[in-house]
Amino acid sequence: MNDGGQRRYGPLGRILVIIPTYNEAENITPIVSRVRAAVPDADILVADDNSPDGTGKIADEIAAGDSRVQVLHRKGKEGLGAAYLAGFRWGTERGYGVLVEMDADGSHQPEELPRLLTALKGADLVLGSRWVPGGRVVNWPKSREMISRGGSTYSRLLLGLRTRDVTGGYRAFRAETLDGIGLDQVASQGYCFQVDLARRAVEAGYHVVEVPITFVDREIGDSKMSRDILVEALWRVTSWGVTSRTNRVLGRKAL
Repeated sequence: MNDGGQRRYGPLGRILVIIPTYNEAENITPIVSRVRAAVPDADILVADDNSPDGTGKIADEIAAGDSRVQVLHRKGKEGLGAAYLAGFRWGTERGYGVLVEMDADGSHQPEELPRLLTALKGADLVLGSRWVPGGRVVNWPKSREMISRGGSTYSRLLLGLRTRDVTGGYRAFRAETLDGIGLDQVASQGYCFQVDLARRAVEAGYHVVEVPITFVDREIGDSKMSRDILVEALWRVTSWGVTSRTNRVLGRKAL
């Protein structure tokens, strides 16, 4: 729990990088190669949502030649949140001490992962942040940047969070942090899944650190962002904010 960052942290243990995929056939081979080069001791779990373009088959071929790579085949497209939750459960059941979230499209640069892991030695959760000094985005249109910045600002203000980038998806968790934030109660998907995990970690008292990253927009494939994802995020964040403020007024414990 958070004691100002003064408590002693144990060793990180085994590291699992979880990469959810849906139609990432052109991206999966290079991203796995980059992760393996950046953090050779880490294992990789590709969580594929039965991609029609054959991403799962390509991942199987990679795994057949590399014992550090595993593939979790899921029945269909159920959303980013569900894929990560499945990956978290897979990893914690197998004793991994660190679980990393990373996109398949190269927007999260594997070469920056060692810095996140170094920061995790003194934290419970590390967020790769676009909106702290030193962080930046590359190749994003201004409209997309405004949506992301606005989403983080709205979430921070409504939920009372100090973290600058609460919607980003490049993160490193200690396994005990995931165990302590109530993953069985997480129902959010898409864009707001990241907000949900961040606010749960903060409300549970965990020490959260932000590390600046350079977010590079995908060059291959289509973005998974949609109007439905944004609507869900707005609705859920507003609901959490109202509930949190009500609980504070009534002196109730946050859920």
